Amino acid sequence: MKASISKSEATGKAAAPSSKSYTIRGLICAALANGKSEIISPLASDDTRAAINVLKKVGVNIRQQKSSWKVDGGNFHAPTSDLFCGDSAATLRFMTACGAIIPGVCHLTAGPSLSRRPVKVLIDALQQVGVKCSGHGDLPSVTVAGGKFKGGITSLPGNISSQYVSALLHIAPFAKESMTIKLTTPLESRPYVMMTLETMHWFGITVSFDENLDKFEILPQKYKPTKFQVEGDWSSASYLLALGAMGGEIEVNNLDMQSLQGDRMLVQYLRDMGTHTIAGRNSINIVKSNLKAIKADLSDSIDLLPTMAVLAAVAEGTSVFTGIERARIKESDRVAAVAEGLARMGIRVTADTKKLTITGGKPKGALIDSKGDHRIAMAFSLLGAICGNTVIDGAECVAKTYPEYWDVYQNLGGKVELNG
Repeated sequence: MKASISKSEATGKAAAPSSKSYTIRGLICAALANGKSEIISPLASDDTRAAINVLKKVGVNIRQQKSSWKVDGGNFHAPTSDLFCGDSAATLRFMTACGAIIPGVCHLTAGPSLSRRPVKVLIDALQQVGVKCSGHGDLPSVTVAGGKFKGGITSLPGNISSQYVSALLHIAPFAKESMTIKLTTPLESRPYVMMTLETMHWFGITVSFDENLDKFEILPQKYKPTKFQVEGDWSSASYLLALGAMGGEIEVNNLDMQSLQGDRMLVQYLRDMGTHTIAGRNSINIVKSNLKAIKADLSDSIDLLPTMAVLAAVAEGTSVFTGIERARIKESDRVAAVAEGLARMGIRVTADTKKLTITGGKPKGALIDSKGDHRIAMAFSLLGAICGNTVIDGAECVAKTYPEYWDVYQNLGGKVELNG
């Protein structure tokens, strides 16, 4: 599908969608708890549907209602067919670990984008604690022979994907003996691991960890069923807030100002770029501003890279973003995709292994290849509102995390025609 975007000025109010990351973590913990849990205000999207479909195949009963999902957990059985995880990396990685406690053999497969994303580090870490599993080289698919595993000590790097750490944490309480997870390199995307620990605590699990988050110790425990409230998603809200900063006045609600989500840093980044923001109890109001360049380390908020890049494209001066290495192994190589799109729109950009440099200017309309990446599509829709005459190819990919995005974009005054 193509999104044809005309020049416009966005104003109004919108609610941030529920968090994809918390929804999937809530589902996993509810599945691991023996009894009935409720996920309140969950996100319905391609990624969360992938998690639901996989969990149902291994014996988890999930009843989806409009504002909550009822989950009957703790009664796994062997699947009778492959566990297709779509392009949801969290689903594949978390369920690879969960396979350790599911009777029988789980064969997890992936969609085209996820099939290019690594998983071997997680497999190696699981093997260290006695889990029988194997992959397809460094990539999916994955086969896990589960039932029980011994636990003990496992080690892995912390700078490839925080989801590997979260996956191990989820199953650690089921080990026969206490389990210790050691990181051999500093943890990046630290907030996502904190979100996992918070969700596990909500379901009754205690984890001991040090201040640096490079060592975790977990005793054998049992998850307890509970009601789990999903908060708004700061990653998805970033596009709405940036739209206001670049072209109008927008208020975004359903946001927790004290959230552990790393992408909450966007508010500080916007202030550093000279925007006027007003924070309420659960909302942010932002007004069009004369943006100035910024230097930012995105190690703990890597999903903000596309949003920050398009903000930098219209800011005065040259912005520099570091901590970008893991952006190359997302749904697309986001560093390359951002650089390509900005260059097409006439913006000076330089990308190397560890740094992205963008000199602000006046973007011009262009054909943008989303690379099938939801964050690329949404980010470049913001520049389209500034200059018009912009077409985003593969615009349907926003359904991965924000199915209502184009409707919200239009409701705020953005001019877009969807075709194909």
